[in-house]
Amino acid sequence: MDDRDLLAHMFDVAVAAADPRAGLLKHLPTAPIGGRTVVIGAGKGAAQMAAALEDLWDAPLSGVVVTRYGYGCSTRGIKVIEAAHPVPDDAGLAASRQLMDAVSDLCPEDLVIALICGGGSALLPAPPPGLTLADEIALNRELLSSGASISAMNTVRKHVSTIKGGRLAAATKARVVTLVVSDIPGDNPAFVASGPTIPDRSTRRDALDVVARYKLDLPAPVLAHLRSPGAGAPHPEDKAFHRNEHHVIASAGISLEAAAEVARRNGVAAHILSDAMEGEARDVAFAHAAIAREIALRNRPFRKPTVLLSGGETTVSLNATGGRGGRNGEFALALALSIAGHSISALAADTDGIDGSEANAGAFVDGTTVQRLRAAGLNPQTLLATHDSFTAFDTLGDLFTTGPTGTNVNDFRALLIR
Repeated sequence: MDDRDLLAHMFDVAVAAADPRAGLLKHLPTAPIGGRTVVIGAGKGAAQMAAALEDLWDAPLSGVVVTRYGYGCSTRGIKVIEAAHPVPDDAGLAASRQLMDAVSDLCPEDLVIALICGGGSALLPAPPPGLTLADEIALNRELLSSGASISAMNTVRKHVSTIKGGRLAAATKARVVTLVVSDIPGDNPAFVASGPTIPDRSTRRDALDVVARYKLDLPAPVLAHLRSPGAGAPHPEDKAFHRNEHHVIASAGISLEAAAEVARRNGVAAHILSDAMEGEARDVAFAHAAIAREIALRNRPFRKPTVLLSGGETTVSLNATGGRGGRNGEFALALALSIAGHSISALAADTDGIDGSEANAGAFVDGTTVQRLRAAGLNPQTLLATHDSFTAFDTLGDLFTTGPTGTNVNDFRALLIR
């Protein structure tokens, strides 16, 4: 297969390794005797997780999960709601209420299975008293354009909510078992989807520190709330959580190992740089490019042919001239500028199938990308400065489009050096 086919195959295998079915089977709880089983969930892969659970579960169950528009699938007894991502909407607000209602009247003899994956933060808007959905939308827009890491963003989100930060689990008397597909660098389950069923030790002071560090311009009611005791979130040591448990059933590390094995079977050495990279997408791209050029020119620190793999979640600090494209497109365009003329090809894509707000998962680049952009009358430096990677790769026909994958273990980056 050619280099692009190999890179695409590695991505496909990485996504397959994040299929929640195997992880669900490994961590299925025991059905309660005499009690009910209720399923709740949120995230871009929540519907697929719910369908897989229905196939594996051999006792009665019911419930409700929320996923992004276009990401639903057929289920039997579990209701699937679709809502907006990455900016919340009224459908997400209604879904949050339905998830709370589903668990609020349960007894200690009942069981809640929570299916949580990336994207759940935006899909579960639940503004505290005194705030509105418009306030939460403004908060999300500001966070998304700030360049803050996903962990920093979710530290703020879980303190401006009545469902995140463990509050959904705190609303029930039933035992809660949370099964997580992690899209968070480091795989802290309390930060996936802002931890609706898993509290953590972050405080509203930590949230205010994020606001100050990234100079967030938040609505006055949101700031007032964060400065009030009402923003305090449940603590992991609270008695309400002692019966609960959680398991990370899929992660970037597992997926990258699977992709590395594909490369080795095709005669290419593979090296995983990290499964938890964060930072500005273009800066991460420049660092990757420096290593790739060293290999291309000097056969160090690794010998050719080789593939460099990494995961995690980069960020993009938008400016007033922001164009179209997501963080993987931004990474790819910055990488293209840094590997021009070299025998290097690469794929950067989001494992959920959507990079930012467009329909592509990411993009391919190689040592000819910059030359081809200029031949098409485009200035790659200008496109990068205006965060318009989508225009660049759409013009070249180099967008990588998969459609919704049903899982989400965040960014996949592969650089192949010949």
